[in-house]
Amino acid sequence: MNLSNRIDEMMAKVMKPSRYLGSEFGSIMKNPEDISVRYAFLFPDVYEVAMSHLGMKILYHTLNKLGDVWCERVCSPWPDMEKLMEENDVPLFSLESRTPVKEFDLLGITLQYEMSFTNILKALELSGIALYQKDRQDGPFVICGGPCAYNPEPLCDFVDVFTLGDGEEAIHQTVDVYKRWKASGAPREEYLKMCAREVDGAYVPSLYDVVYNENGTIKSVTPKEGSGAKELVFKALVNDLTAADYPEKLIVPYGEVVHDRIMLEIFRGCTRGCRFCQAGMVYRPVRERSMDRLLEIADKLVKATGFDEISLMSLSSGDYSCLPELAHEMITRYMNKRVKISLPSQRIDTFLKDTLKETQKVRKTALTLAPEAGTQRLRDVINKGVTEEDLIRAVTDAFEEGWSAVKLYFMIGLPTETDEDVLGIADLAEKVRKAYFSVPKDKRAPGLRITVSASVFVPKAHTPFQWSGQLDKETVIRRQKMLKMELNKVKGVDFKYHEPDVSYIEAVFARGDRRLSRVLDEAVKLGCHFDGWTEFFDNEKWMKAFENAGVDPDFYAARNIDVNECLAWGHIDSGVSQAFLKREWEKAQRAETTQDCRKGCVGCGVKRYGGACE
Repeated sequence: MNLSNRIDEMMAKVMKPSRYLGSEFGSIMKNPEDISVRYAFLFPDVYEVAMSHLGMKILYHTLNKLGDVWCERVCSPWPDMEKLMEENDVPLFSLESRTPVKEFDLLGITLQYEMSFTNILKALELSGIALYQKDRQDGPFVICGGPCAYNPEPLCDFVDVFTLGDGEEAIHQTVDVYKRWKASGAPREEYLKMCAREVDGAYVPSLYDVVYNENGTIKSVTPKEGSGAKELVFKALVNDLTAADYPEKLIVPYGEVVHDRIMLEIFRGCTRGCRFCQAGMVYRPVRERSMDRLLEIADKLVKATGFDEISLMSLSSGDYSCLPELAHEMITRYMNKRVKISLPSQRIDTFLKDTLKETQKVRKTALTLAPEAGTQRLRDVINKGVTEEDLIRAVTDAFEEGWSAVKLYFMIGLPTETDEDVLGIADLAEKVRKAYFSVPKDKRAPGLRITVSASVFVPKAHTPFQWSGQLDKETVIRRQKMLKMELNKVKGVDFKYHEPDVSYIEAVFARGDRRLSRVLDEAVKLGCHFDGWTEFFDNEKWMKAFENAGVDPDFYAARNIDVNECLAWGHIDSGVSQAFLKREWEKAQRAETTQDCRKGCVGCGVKRYGGACE
């Protein structure tokens, strides 16, 4: 019985067979005989999450435009399917052709979240690919990209190449280099050296030596002699987003996925400079797609998919320079088709009243805003750039236009935070409630719903807060309980908060080094994976993994790092300079703000990438 038939036999025994069927409308099939490079793109999470990821859609599209390259999707099997695969000796396979992953030439993996790292190791195990890079003599080259690649060190022992930055062009370069390497008949190691020399944003960890100090900190990370690797690896950057590849057809899943809609990336990057936000730093500079190009893409995707929602995606959609005109034009075009236009990322201080009114003509959803901190002092520390007056004006405008549901996002454990700052969250929620009742009854929609969500702050590489240790668990829990008691006094508020144990492990790997590879290996052996899912996260197993590996997790998560210390990711250049990040860290201690760089250059360093910010 062939592999495809064996997979079909398992479908009746799993929870959601549609996760593994493939052949969805819009998926791309090619004749293997016409293909010179086969590329497996692994999203290390379940299908519903993978199929909601815009980056995967973009890279799938741009690779499959090449006639002799076939990119196929691979997702982590849910535990019910994983168990059946292991019992029936079925290897991890692609969705399009059900080819074993081990038979591909290149295996690309997107790193979106530190808590998916164990899924990557489990995927290699299910594929029959050697776990450690040094032991890999055959099978596909393992290439990782995505935001977590900006601190690649915890995964270095398992990965052949990391590609940093925008992938649209770099992924073509990795394929072109592979073709030339394969034709040359050179040893496997030569492909890695070619990538290090020729691919924008390529970091090959096996070509670097790491030296540690006696106290466990890093002394140096340097290229091996004769390797040709760069001392400082600069990210890949696509300067012209209008000209960049973007899918004009999408795969339409059989079942429901997390984001069941058209995602239209209107611009990339952010100018705001929130000091906790890694995405706002590493995706600089801002590059907008032209309105004409966006409308062209939207027309094609509406016709090609049948989705009833278009989400205008960016880190801060309200900052798009032509947003009112774009929203009005899209509403006019698609209203009769009942296609909703949504803004998933709204700035409190951006005057969006008319735009929001336009986008909600089809149907209203909850208004989502992120004050992040409960007091103005702490909002200045994190450089949020919004005031309480901004928030109250925004929600009042929304209530006057018929909204009755508001979601407010905050963090607990931000640097310099006090109990007073946390209690300020409850105070803000009460003021939002009063803003609702300040609107005349005949004008406001019934059924006020306020959701307050408080995540735990995680320090991230390449941000001004990369030097800050995470708040200890006991204090986090005490402040969560304190806030919950205060919010119980505010009628109509639903409070949601994150378990600190998960955020602690996330912080360990966000600021980790190569010694954490042993921890990941131990964790997978103990049964850890799908750690981002509450029902599967097991803190006891993680603590045992650290113990078995002889690693102190507090060294990475809780420790304040000296600004002069050699950082594990110091040889990676994300665009923003370390000098800028240090200045921002010092200003945070004084609760001083930095202006939005649209109002004037703040010297972040990204101008070193010719063409950007000019």
